[in-house]
Amino acid sequence: MSEPTLRLSGIEKTYLKGAPGEVRVLRGVDLSVAPGEMVALVAPSGAGKSTLLHIAGLLDVPDAGQVQIAGQDMTGRGDRARTGMRRRDVGFVYQFHHLLPEFSALENVVLPQLANGVAEGQAEARARELLSSVGVAGRADHRPAALSGGEQQRVAFCRALANAPRLLLADEPTGNLDPATSEQVFDALVELVRGTGLSALIATHNLELAARMDRVVRLTEGRLSAEG
Repeated sequence: MSEPTLRLSGIEKTYLKGAPGEVRVLRGVDLSVAPGEMVALVAPSGAGKSTLLHIAGLLDVPDAGQVQIAGQDMTGRGDRARTGMRRRDVGFVYQFHHLLPEFSALENVVLPQLANGVAEGQAEARARELLSSVGVAGRADHRPAALSGGEQQRVAFCRALANAPRLLLADEPTGNLDPATSEQVFDALVELVRGTGLSALIATHNLELAARMDRVVRLTEGRLSAEG
């Protein structure tokens, strides 16, 4: 059996620790995501799903527990090691696209690759391939303001996958879109994930979309449970 791309063990996180308003957000969370697996993370607003994603993506540090990505234990590692791992092996997508407004769609997908040391010609070729795969190749030279919400989010997917990460983390990636566009954008995301074989942990309120993934887990009162 292959090593999980992501393994979280005993993750604890408390805010305002020791203060009267202390909030224990995560209480011993265990989660593994296998290569090629899409896992839906379902939780009410404020339940801690964004915190869990940030810890999984090495943007935040747990109070206790272990984070392993691609077989490497990142617990207690310094900023440089964490940044390197994020750059190589983790892609992020958020509810709002966060594209750089002064750059074209193509440039938004090229730039992360250049930052990772990829040659410009190679980076542009990959960017065009990714944009084509989600149906926005004809919009490559447009800046984000000239794109629809669905097009912007597709470009954001391409940017997240530009450096061929092993793990994709998405926080309500279709939450800012109308139902029809949400369905289309989710289809594009599934096609990208299935086509590349990477692992994906996707937080969503949309139970219909969650049901289309390989597995659904629910975060309630700081604890994770499987559904179905």
